[in-house]
Amino acid sequence: MFKRGLTIAAALLALTAAGCSAEREWGGGSASPAGTAKIGLITKTDTNPYFVQLRESAKAAAQARGAEFIALAGQFDGDNDGQVRAIENFVQQGVNTILITPNSSTGVLDAIARARQAGILVIALDTATEPADAVDATFATDNFEAGRQQGAYAKAALGATSPKLLMIDGTAGSSVNTLRHNGFLAGIGLPEGAPEIRGTQNANGDQNLAQQGAENLLARTSDINVVYTMNEPTARGAHAALQARGLAGPVVMASIDGGCEGVANVAAGQIRATVMQFPAKMAELGVDAAVEYAKTKQKPSGFHDTGSVVITDHPMPGVRSERVAWGEQNCWGDK
Repeated sequence: MFKRGLTIAAALLALTAAGCSAEREWGGGSASPAGTAKIGLITKTDTNPYFVQLRESAKAAAQARGAEFIALAGQFDGDNDGQVRAIENFVQQGVNTILITPNSSTGVLDAIARARQAGILVIALDTATEPADAVDATFATDNFEAGRQQGAYAKAALGATSPKLLMIDGTAGSSVNTLRHNGFLAGIGLPEGAPEIRGTQNANGDQNLAQQGAENLLARTSDINVVYTMNEPTARGAHAALQARGLAGPVVMASIDGGCEGVANVAAGQIRATVMQFPAKMAELGVDAAVEYAKTKQKPSGFHDTGSVVITDHPMPGVRSERVAWGEQNCWGDK
């Protein structure tokens, strides 16, 4: 009886520990035959539609290639501790490749280093690490270029009018946030700290936080004509704040992501343009590399740009773009 009680207590303790974990898991963990890829994917969250699509694309690619697939995600954008625990979990489960969209470009480097020392191939998807060689390879959008395209579009849409800019940023410390922000400023032709920048706010890629942040900035000044948003949930939040003040029509607002919902926002006039990414391509390239590594131990290296393109029904001279109809057919695909 005493032994049975210990067994029950141990089981309860394990369940309690699992309940405290910040990660959420999809797939199963079992031993894989030699030469078979066992892939662990770690995304920033399981709520942002972008990362849901990336996860589903990776899962489908793994199934099509006969690879085992497990996915974990943190509870929120910026959950570095959750991602560290996920890496440690995958090392214990014996994966041979980890695909990760790091919440912070530097916050998970020690855990990544330990995984690589254990012989695991580590590939960054969507978000680069700093330094870049902290992982074996990166498959991602050139986020500076995506931001530059957004800024160039906004500049062309303003014409001869000088910008009066609000910036709704993402998560501080993320390379994606920094590159898109800096790219946008390069595209619109403003230096950091320029007086034309009327205010900035971090929103962690979250729609509600973006709305609150935009409302706070607009309470200080509503004399604006352009809004930068680092992703489409952020743009939807900013749009709600602008609409409440009657500014949604005249203000030029573009974004980055290219999800199907974001393309619909462009079609509805809520966002003037969005820069489409291709997360399915990132996921498929990552899975292909994992399968190759399991078979031959050959590793990819360096940065691989998966492309981006402006989606709008209001094209501007000098800015390469595709129409909304094209975006509806290709949103978050593998083009």
